[in-house]
Parts: sequence; structure tokens; C-alpha cells
Amino acid sequence: QLQLVESGGGLVQPGGSLRLSCAASGFTLESYSIGWFRQAPGKEREWVSCISSSGGSTSYLGSVKGRFTISRDNAKNTVYLQMNSLKPEDTAIYYCATGCIKSGVRDWGQGTQVTVSS
Repeated sequence: QLQLVESGGGLVQPGGSLRLSCAASGFTLESYSIGWFRQAPGKEREWVSCISSSGGSTSYLGSVKGRFTISRDNAKNTVYLQMNSLKPEDTAIYYCATGCIKSGVRDWGQGTQVTVSS
């Protein structure tokens, strides 16, 4: 069974950090660009970050640039999203996906909740 599983979410105070992980089972991630997306209550799912299959190219949503870092370890079949200086507006369910354009995503994970609140 092909599956993406996110982990690492939680409750954190403003200014805090979290590292999200996206692990694949049933297939290898190394052939895919991987995207992180997020969906806040009452809002559409939005793209956050993307990493190329080799890891050599990354891109970020403007509001997270300089605070979030995407990386991958193909040997561990895992992609990470390091989130620093978190803000309340980062609160959302975070999803990883095989693809960086929402309409072209093949597989979605189940999501992990990130809540930034004091």
C-alpha cells in the first residue's frame, strides 16, 4: 500500500520551533519532488514549500521564507520541514504530497496539526 505519513506536529508557543517529517511506505520518495501544504480552518489548502527529487532545489511561500527549511534524506525515505519562529498564523493542518502543484499531486498524507498559541 502506497502511503505518506506526516508526524511532528503539536502545540507550540509563538516564536517556537517544530520539525515535521513525511515518511513514505510502499514506494520510494527519491523519484519525486515533494511538497508541503497547509490548510487552516475555513481556508483553502495552500502550498508552503517544495523540494526537488535530488534536494538540489527548494522553494517557499513568501510568508515562511527565512523561517522554514525543507530538506530530504532519501536514504531514510523521508522529507522534513523545519519550522522556526512560528507565528499564530502558521496554525494549520500540514500535509506532505508527491508533487508541488496542488492540482497535480498524486498522493497526500493524512496531515499533522500544528497549533501556534500562547
